[in-house]
Amino acid sequence: MFKSRSLSSESSLPPPDSDDADSQCSDDLMGSQSRLWLMNMGALGIPLEGGEVETVGRDGLCVDYHFPVGQLEMEAGVRWMRPKELFSSPKFIVDGASRLDICQGKLADCWVLSAIASLANHPELLKKVVPLNQSFQDGYNGRFFFRFWQYGQWEEVRIDDLLPTLNNKLIYLSSPEKHEFWSSLLEKAYAKLKGGYRALELGHPHEAMVDMTGGVTEVFSLPLVSKDLLELLRSLLAKGALINCANGKGELEKKNEMGIMYRHAYSLTAVEKVKTTDGFKDLVRILNPWGHTEWEGAWSDYDGNEWTKVSAEEQKRLGRVRQEDGEFWMSVSDFHLNFDTMEVCHLTEAQSAPGSDVSPWKCVMHHGAWMPNITAGGPPGSNFFWQNPQFLLVLSEVDRNSQNGCSFIVALMQKYQRRRGINLTVGLHIYQAHPQNTFLSAEDLRRGFLFCTSYSTRREVVLRTSLPPGRYIIIPSTSEPNQQGEFLLRVLTEPGSHATPAHKPTPLDVLSRREHSFPHQAALPSDAAIRKLFHRHSNQEGLCKPVRLQRLLTEALQGGVLAGSERYLSLEHCKSLVVLMDSQGKAKLNWSDFQLLWDKIRKWTDIFLVYDTNKTHHLEYKEVEPALKAAGIMVNGLVMQLVGLRYTESDLTISYPGFLFLLMKMESMIHKFQVHDVMGLGTITISYTQWLYMTLYS
Repeated sequence: MFKSRSLSSESSLPPPDSDDADSQCSDDLMGSQSRLWLMNMGALGIPLEGGEVETVGRDGLCVDYHFPVGQLEMEAGVRWMRPKELFSSPKFIVDGASRLDICQGKLADCWVLSAIASLANHPELLKKVVPLNQSFQDGYNGRFFFRFWQYGQWEEVRIDDLLPTLNNKLIYLSSPEKHEFWSSLLEKAYAKLKGGYRALELGHPHEAMVDMTGGVTEVFSLPLVSKDLLELLRSLLAKGALINCANGKGELEKKNEMGIMYRHAYSLTAVEKVKTTDGFKDLVRILNPWGHTEWEGAWSDYDGNEWTKVSAEEQKRLGRVRQEDGEFWMSVSDFHLNFDTMEVCHLTEAQSAPGSDVSPWKCVMHHGAWMPNITAGGPPGSNFFWQNPQFLLVLSEVDRNSQNGCSFIVALMQKYQRRRGINLTVGLHIYQAHPQNTFLSAEDLRRGFLFCTSYSTRREVVLRTSLPPGRYIIIPSTSEPNQQGEFLLRVLTEPGSHATPAHKPTPLDVLSRREHSFPHQAALPSDAAIRKLFHRHSNQEGLCKPVRLQRLLTEALQGGVLAGSERYLSLEHCKSLVVLMDSQGKAKLNWSDFQLLWDKIRKWTDIFLVYDTNKTHHLEYKEVEPALKAAGIMVNGLVMQLVGLRYTESDLTISYPGFLFLLMKMESMIHKFQVHDVMGLGTITISYTQWLYMTLYS
């Protein structure tokens, strides 16, 4: 229905001399090859968050060279213009930010716009995402900033205010107040976070709602809702939940006979008991982010028969306006008939406004990781399932409307899923806790689980249920043993209940007693030592070229258990490591780039040392496939034959440097494929120039 999209940015122009990039900027700024080249460096697979490259143009205003430009923005006639070029006195916000400040443009990004509309109903939440002290007047320099929730923390995304236009009109999101720009700039900032405007086409509203609130999302199939729908909607809104809905049964964004668009995201913003001359009626308020095309059935803005039985005072209380603005009312029964999916974003106490009348969930967050042969035990049925991370859940607060049940929600989110271009298949299981211990042994786990989710490749899997007061164990796992990945576990409960990591003996404890929690600590320098090495081998500008990286890694390997492996480290390896991690198109690594690379090297070193069973500092050919799988990369027999031909030594083994190079190459090429697989079909179409760019600069 709503299809999630990978990072997407399209590059087609060769790089200019980077030192002359600023001098090539014209007043238009968007037409220069230098800008398009730098903007499209996102295609190299480097996360865009936090690494902005900003330059001041000739007009003294900020220019963001890291924003990924897509094909649509490069079409004939499209110009990037600032609001001050479109209007003499543009405003950031006019008369307060509202859910009605949204009119969809040429992008099929209703999933984002419905989330923005829901967000606008919560001023305290909106202020976290959209800092309101920004304007086109005092202190204006062409730069705006927004915040998005990413894996447990709020990250700032900075952009310039250049927006794509055609015939002096915005081609993407705009406000009905033509000189108001907060929503247009928010859309651009979110596009930057995801990899460009094109990355926003077709997606899941719940993903955008999580990024804009830090809440936990749950997807309901409305035909399967067993409890009273009206009661469910009221209970969700009472906890401050954001709700989006859709009808996924027809052709994309085509209307049914009653005006509802198929496979199009709407926001449900209120449930009201409305007083009529015939008694009270239960209605829901819905918003179409297009800003037009409304429901045409009972209680619609078109047919006023039902509204004639509602007093003017009551209509004023509801804020009902009879105009084509995308907002409409309908009965709960019509809502049930015309929508089949509801995506709910549960808010927690951290997101609630002071003095609010909603009662949100209490949330506990835990960051964790699956490490091959240490904490990656795979699914139930695996002999090592008990090695997975375990979390103790203590339920004590019985629901107000329940005899003996404690409701809770558990959400398991894969971290950096889009960055890696790899989706693990993950799931959750809940068990009764041991009477004495805070963990479950392999024998304890044979008793069977109480609840579980299906294994899924989605960014987040969610389990919502109710259990009697007591102690329980939550176990997040991957569908196969020894797969590497990081996760964020969030547990939402009523106040009084809590969840904590379970202290259980694992191979990690054994390694800890030997003073090394992870294998790479015996092979690689400490964080402090590696920072000193980087500064020693980088130039005066703090940049590290391939030849300097070779010297750095050679020195780093000489003092650990992998000493001797450095003789297999070639300059060609280091060139590839640099270009695959380079975020600035200079074939050099800055400290931020190197940190990302070093993080990968540490994780891959753990895998290498685990699978190098005979400790020769080489992987046997038969050890390579399971090692790749531990890194989250699945390959078939043909690919393994190519690996054997291209990446092994003469004795069909892979050295430690060769293993790092292989993983970097495969991860990068997988990511590049997903960048171009914009429809998620498993096939891509690229131009001759794009093919050369993709294969040559790698």
